[in-house]
Amino acid sequence: MPRFVNIPQLVTKLASQIGTVSARLELKWLMQAIHFAENSRGCRIQSLLATMLSRRVRGEPIQYILGTQPFGHLNILTRPPVLIPRPETEYWTLRLADSIITPSPQKPAHVLDLCTGSGCIPLLLCSTWTPGSTLAVGVDISLEALKLAQDNTLAHASVVSLAFPHSQTPKNVFVPLHADVRDTSGLLNALSLWRPFDVITANPPYIPRVQYAKLDRSVRDFEDPAALLGDPPGAPDRNGLTFYSDIARLVSQGHILAASGWLVLEVGDGQARAVENIIRSVARMNNIEIWADQWGKDRVVVARWHE
Repeated sequence: MPRFVNIPQLVTKLASQIGTVSARLELKWLMQAIHFAENSRGCRIQSLLATMLSRRVRGEPIQYILGTQPFGHLNILTRPPVLIPRPETEYWTLRLADSIITPSPQKPAHVLDLCTGSGCIPLLLCSTWTPGSTLAVGVDISLEALKLAQDNTLAHASVVSLAFPHSQTPKNVFVPLHADVRDTSGLLNALSLWRPFDVITANPPYIPRVQYAKLDRSVRDFEDPAALLGDPPGAPDRNGLTFYSDIARLVSQGHILAASGWLVLEVGDGQARAVENIIRSVARMNNIEIWADQWGKDRVVVARWHE
């Protein structure tokens, strides 16, 4: 980093990219993060701010620069190549938490989150529901993602534990599990200790190959393609729907989703009806509804065996 960097010039360039209001807000967040982390003043703060602004101008997501992302009442740690939790994911997760009869220590809930990434979905459910009422398992094929999910659990140790707590204070439990969602038999064996599950959630990769090249560079240049592409390398082109077929096949095997359980899948723009058809034909679940996000877009497919 040069000894002198024109910070107002960097802010002006950022404003031209994301708008003046957003640039001012992000500048405020960056300054707050610096003052929180640093006791020094003057040149040190100026240097840190210039470095962070330069990264942002190059297109790096603000959440990666700050290292955290607000998600519900949690602060989720973020780092590449794990997809940053989005506001629509928070929206439907809280709706799900309110839609289910609140579990209790007497009637606990088992939750399975597939393609868990940072663990934000199960951790938000664990922090929302009664302490001691929930055991959540988060599955991902990425060891780096599971390490991040583990770090997020430790960061919220007051409400959730990585193992059954030994203290007298009840806590909900989150278990990160290294497994492949596409390996149905292997995953069923890995989950044998905890199934059946009362809730299965997933926000899997769903971006079609033809759309991937059109993504904003702040996403394409900083995210692992494996966290985005709905049809992974070696799989046929199914318009981004491969993981939904795998999940439906998993549910169809039985003994994974409880008789009164919920299957809740976040989908990409325009994919809801196609995913609904997959759930009907492969998982053979007929009680299906589609939830819109806060902007009115069909975003979540929710299926149950019966009312």
